[in-house]
Amino acid sequence: MAPEPLEGIDQPDDRGALAAHRAFYAAFEARDLDAMSDLWRHDAAVTCVHPGWPALHGWASVAASWASLFGGSERLQFILTDERLHRVGDVCWATVDENIIQGAHGATVNALNVFEWSDGRWWMVAHHGSPVAARGGEGQ
Repeated sequence: MAPEPLEGIDQPDDRGALAAHRAFYAAFEARDLDAMSDLWRHDAAVTCVHPGWPALHGWASVAASWASLFGGSERLQFILTDERLHRVGDVCWATVDENIIQGAHGATVNALNVFEWSDGRWWMVAHHGSPVAARGGEGQ
């Protein structure tokens, strides 16, 4: 999936926030550091929690995490399900199940992405991914 331009993130409504949310996954799938950087606010208040990682605070730490994640050679594919968007004023949060395919392996991560409307566009200010435990046998 090629990264999509940041088209639409300048709309101050749900459509703009959804455009920013989708651009995040396009940049993630394409491992495009520039596109990812363009989405995030570059300040000390941003936060990112990747599955199994400690919380990262501030743009420098968050940017370094993306550089580390994008350094691998195996292609990632995201199939997004149960995508929900909620907006109150200048803050929007999206919850989604990230069904990730990487090589012959797959995993599901529940994610929360937070965006803030500022300076005429939506900025990503937080991402939190939490792995979903594999389901056991019937009745569990």
